[in-house]
Amino acid sequence: MNAAPPVARPADTALAYHTRTKHSLKAYAAGPETLDWDAQPNPFREFEGCPRLALPLAAEGLAATYGEMVTPGAVPPAPLDLAGVALLLELSFGLAGWKQYGPDRWAVRCNPSSGNLHPTEAYVLASNVAGLPDGVHHYVSRDHVLEQRYAARASTSVAFASASGFAMQRSFARSPAGPARLHLALSSVHWREAWKYGERAFRYCQLDLGHALAGVRYAAACLGWNASMVEGVSSAEIARLGGFDREADFAGAEREDPDILIQITPGPALAVAPPEPDTRGWTGTANVLDRHKLYRWPVIDAVSAATHGGTGASDPAAAAAPELPPRVVTNGAQASAVILGRRSAQRFEAKNSTMPQDVFFGMLDALMPRDAAPFDAWGFTPRIHPLLFVHRVEGLAPGLYALPRREGITGALKAALRNDFQWVKPEACPDHLPLYRLVETDCRGIARTISCHQAIASDSSFALAMLSEFEATVAADPWRYRQLHWEAGLVGQVLYLEAEAAGFRGTGIGCFFDDDLHRLVGLESLEFQSLYHFTVGRPAIDTRITTEPAYPGRSA
Repeated sequence: MNAAPPVARPADTALAYHTRTKHSLKAYAAGPETLDWDAQPNPFREFEGCPRLALPLAAEGLAATYGEMVTPGAVPPAPLDLAGVALLLELSFGLAGWKQYGPDRWAVRCNPSSGNLHPTEAYVLASNVAGLPDGVHHYVSRDHVLEQRYAARASTSVAFASASGFAMQRSFARSPAGPARLHLALSSVHWREAWKYGERAFRYCQLDLGHALAGVRYAAACLGWNASMVEGVSSAEIARLGGFDREADFAGAEREDPDILIQITPGPALAVAPPEPDTRGWTGTANVLDRHKLYRWPVIDAVSAATHGGTGASDPAAAAAPELPPRVVTNGAQASAVILGRRSAQRFEAKNSTMPQDVFFGMLDALMPRDAAPFDAWGFTPRIHPLLFVHRVEGLAPGLYALPRREGITGALKAALRNDFQWVKPEACPDHLPLYRLVETDCRGIARTISCHQAIASDSSFALAMLSEFEATVAADPWRYRQLHWEAGLVGQVLYLEAEAAGFRGTGIGCFFDDDLHRLVGLESLEFQSLYHFTVGRPAIDTRITTEPAYPGRSA
């Protein structure tokens, strides 16, 4: 009698997926052989049959400066009401404008996305928020409206203990009595990325989640609010709260994968559970985004299932966070203008991309984990450590540099990387910034080649590869395969806004030759893996592309 084949452990599935979806100089990861841009999936999810609530537009009138946004306590808390929720969504998931080139017109959003495909969907879970009906609402960025998926009925309340061990209270109540509670549940439509990127798309969806989490935290900071990722909540729980597990509501439509639950508070507060809907009171059916799918990528479903979780052992960041002085950011630019003005650079002006040294060091300092936006939304040990290809920074020798983002990891990095690296701290580098020069060299050609031959990696001021503490982290809890990408996305969003605020511009690079980079720097195992590349420089603006208002015809 033949034995049944062994079932792969979830961690093995995640590790195998990662290896399978690597690009190399010899071949790219599996993807579609052709793209019909006229048949691109609908970039906007809607639910037919839901009551709609138009939200006010007020971001341009928000007074908070960029410096205040990233300084804890600098912005007085705004009321937790409908106007505040509208601003939160406008600055985190709303449109920043419409672009047009010839007959082509496309939306640009506040949160960046691989290929501008936007797999992330946002749901508002509200209770006792003035002006906002209690229930579950889906945000439609195209129209800046909320669709009420679930309407709360009678008040119910039940106490329970979370996986983190603290008592929380659950209820949905129509009554205005009691404190206001606000949570965001984020999900991903994997097909939006897979349509263009094939099997590697799951990685990009997770990076986008990290960008979205940082975007929510920055938007909350503009209102004087706190935003934090809720730990100890399972993927299945998030699916129930957001209604993603409702089979009938997604009949024939692309499903949404549960990802992150975020708690929003107007000030420091004990964690409270989101209101939990019951099985009645739901309305709406999801629209079909792509009626003519030409490919199937079952490996994405496999790695998605293998990395569901979120209820593993806690991983406190405080134990590994370095002792850092607080940042002093005096940038007086309007925070909302920086957020709304952020764009992904398409090309750089190489001759004009020399970056002042203080801007460069300030940007790296912003990547260090502190109790300030956006990293105070992240309750986990920092496990992303950039390798920087420095091209054009005043007073800094071109070459390869490393920025270990937590204490205790430098020794492991030294042991894993090439033994002829120098590990010399630049003379002008601030004492608290753990930046090390590994080798002094012109690395523009290397950066370009490793980043899928893209000139944006060589024409910039600097480019970087985000090394993650990989194999041991994923083996301990496969859910952390997602989490590592989220942290990389967080780091990327910091670079996006810091670059924009300094008069530069950044762009994420999801296409890179994984193991060719690893071999270049001496990595021989899965102990460390690069998850994301990024580049910052002076953008070359294509004047043929015109920009139109995000919401023409609408005012605050």
